[in-house]
Amino acid sequence: MRQAWLPVAGAVLVADASGALVWPEQGIVAVADLHLEKGSALARRGQLLPPYDTRTTLARLEAVLARWTPRRVVSLGDGFHDSAASARLCAEDRARLQRLIAAHDWLWLAGNHDPGPPQGLGGRVEAALEIAGITLRHQPEPRPGRPEIAGHLHPAARVTVRGRRLARRCFVADERRLLLPAFGSYTGGLDVLDPAIASLFADGFQATLLGEQQVHAVSHHRLLRGDASDPRRKRPGAHWGLC
Repeated sequence: MRQAWLPVAGAVLVADASGALVWPEQGIVAVADLHLEKGSALARRGQLLPPYDTRTTLARLEAVLARWTPRRVVSLGDGFHDSAASARLCAEDRARLQRLIAAHDWLWLAGNHDPGPPQGLGGRVEAALEIAGITLRHQPEPRPGRPEIAGHLHPAARVTVRGRRLARRCFVADERRLLLPAFGSYTGGLDVLDPAIASLFADGFQATLLGEQQVHAVSHHRLLRGDASDPRRKRPGAHWGLC
């Protein structure tokens, strides 16, 4: 299936195979950790990767918004890889992003990589957003006072399918908390069984893994623990099953 329903705190949310979260009742599409212009930031440090991450990410985002036609778009922090990233956008990518922003009620939530507002692009900037008793923020709280939707941790999970060991980005959720996968093209993934994620879900969780065209709901009991020696786990620009 292209999407899966995730009930969190009474809200019916949709995990889209792109990695976007859809809240149909509120007319919202949320995405986490776009990290636009990460490629140009890595290039400045001598790590040369194809300089098309922003264009690829925007094309995927454009397709999601065309399919769901939301009233509001919420970027859950780290929309840009650093505070100077918006100034490094090429003219074509800047115009494409501005068109998307102008067509929606666009909200940038402040992240640890981009705490300040992007310059000259439009949209509003807030630290967090509360809707229907649920708080949307960048970084999950260890003990939130109310249900939350967050990003920041770039969750990814491993499973065995027909004898093959696969790693995929994923949503992670229980009845009160939902973490989104990173949406950006050059973002890596953190194993959901790592204590940084697993400790947030004391009574277990469901991982909804992104496939090429589908999502797959998997109980945490079926997940495989990642190998800490795997070079993909923390390498900048690693791709864990990019859709």
